[in-house]
Amino acid sequence: MTALDDWIDQEAHFAAGAMLRSVSATHLIKDRPGFGQRVIPQPGSVVASPVLAAYDPDPDYFFHWFRDSAIVIDALRTAPAEAIEMRTAVDRLREFVEFSRSLRSLDGRQLLRDGRLRDKVQPSFLQYVRPDAEIAEVFGDAARAEARVNPDGTLDFTRWARPQNDGPALRVLALKRWRDAEPALDETLRAAMLELVVGDLDFVRSRAQKPSFDIWEEESGYHYYTQLVQAQALARGAEWLQETGDAARARACRSAADERAPSLDANWSAADGYYRSRTGVTGGVPEKALDIAVILGVLHAGRAKGAHSVLDPRVQATLTALEDLFDAEFALNHKRPPDCGPAMGRYANDVYFGGNPWYLATLAAAEFYFKLAVALLSGAKMAVTSENARFRERLGAGSPKAVIERGDSFMRTVQAHALASGDLSEQFDRTTGAQTSAKQLAWSYAAFLTAAASRRQAVLAIRG
Repeated sequence: MTALDDWIDQEAHFAAGAMLRSVSATHLIKDRPGFGQRVIPQPGSVVASPVLAAYDPDPDYFFHWFRDSAIVIDALRTAPAEAIEMRTAVDRLREFVEFSRSLRSLDGRQLLRDGRLRDKVQPSFLQYVRPDAEIAEVFGDAARAEARVNPDGTLDFTRWARPQNDGPALRVLALKRWRDAEPALDETLRAAMLELVVGDLDFVRSRAQKPSFDIWEEESGYHYYTQLVQAQALARGAEWLQETGDAARARACRSAADERAPSLDANWSAADGYYRSRTGVTGGVPEKALDIAVILGVLHAGRAKGAHSVLDPRVQATLTALEDLFDAEFALNHKRPPDCGPAMGRYANDVYFGGNPWYLATLAAAEFYFKLAVALLSGAKMAVTSENARFRERLGAGSPKAVIERGDSFMRTVQAHALASGDLSEQFDRTTGAQTSAKQLAWSYAAFLTAAASRRQAVLAIRG
């Protein structure tokens, strides 16, 4: 084993334990005196960060985001067996399913009927409370379009970017993968998973052609990431429904998935040479057209082949454009060693907490190459087109070994800027490499685990 192998193995074990601390964190208490809240997480909730911050200066991420929680639960399935026993992982999965099912009872009308919502909020914080009319609309299926809830299962009544329609789709994909990977799951859990998935699929079908906010919760429109995970959730969910005998709903899901293809394909810009991250945005940020969200969408959807998979030459061209963008934009990359890939951010001229490289973005590049290597080792061929010419040029002969090495170059970048303790925050400074923004971000650990699992699969395949 190489030194990089050793570090990845050690960090994966640490990341698994660190991520698990965000799941069912019932021992933590979060006070928000400005909003008159004391929040104690329920079993099955997933806090985006277990660090009790309050924009002092780190952001308050003590919420159960629908998106983040699905990504974390999906990553839990890939954690090393030596780090998390399968029994523990299944227990957390069971709690997550039950917590998610409990959220169906969210009802903003009831919160307003109680009549004391604003009485508990300090006057200076009232400006951050959602309008009554908006709160009153949160009940039934509309609750699934919330961005997040408090981890005690109560409605988040603060102003935020809503609706967000990717969370239920990601939850369908996570639960489908758990079901396929662990056939020994008990019948009670499988039945609860199916019940949750059916509701999520009905929601996705009803929202698939409606605008929503993006993965970064900044712009409303039609987003490549959201549309891709919705399409894949509908396709994979249809398989599950077909097996259970729900043929009519399965046909409806397959039809809705097929309808998304033209919208996804329309994001390709031949003039720019990449998939644009969104359409239908009015007054948005032009620089967000080229966005790591496209690569994250491909990874989270997990298509095995074809358009919008790691084998798609247009996706490969998009990753090349992103690498070029951040290699030039971040001062940190100007002095990187030749065996390290560029630290990756979200999009050009990002300003959130300084607009730095993100661990999950850099790990997404690594995972992309590892998944591509797995596909090639399974018999797939690298497409040879003008669109992915520069992508192929960087890989030399394009052998699986070269593809793995390209992925390793991004893992070395993460290694160079991870703390000795193993902690991963949300971002690391674009100039100094110091960690910044939310500490101990569960999504950062999840991204490490899925990248490491894909690398492990590729390395085993090339050896075997």
